[in-house]
Amino acid sequence: DSIDSLKLATKVNKTSKNINKKTECLIEVNTSGEPQKNGFSPKITDELISCFRLTDLNIVGLMTIGSNTNNEKTLRATFVLLRELKHQINNELGSIVLTELSMGMTNDYEIAIQEGSTMVRVGTGLFGARNY
Repeated sequence: DSIDSLKLATKVNKTSKNINKKTECLIEVNTSGEPQKNGFSPKITDELISCFRLTDLNIVGLMTIGSNTNNEKTLRATFVLLRELKHQINNELGSIVLTELSMGMTNDYEIAIQEGSTMVRVGTGLFGARNY
C-alpha cells in the first residue's frame, strides 16, 4: 500500500498503534508533476521527513506512476527522479534504508526495470482493461 500525504500517514500510523502492529508501506511520489496525480513532491521536505518519524509505519520504499505519455524520454525521467530520491533519502536521512522502488505499469514496466524498479504493476497486461 502507498501513502500519498502526511495526513494519511498519520491516520495509518494511529490505526497501526491502536492494533499494536507496524504497517509496511511505500511513499507515493508525484514525479511527473501531473495535477491529477497524488503524492509527495520528488524532494526531501519537512512533510516527507515527518512520515519517516512515525513509529508505527515501516516505510520500505517509494512508488510512482510514470507520466501519461508514450514519450520514452519523459517516462524515463520520472523513473530516474524516483530512483535519485531514494538514494538521496538513504544518504541524507541517517538510519533510513529504503529498498523498494515501485514504478512501471503494463505499458512502461521495461523502462522502469531498466531504471531500478523492484515492483511493477502489470494487471492490465495480465487481465485486460477494467470495465467501469
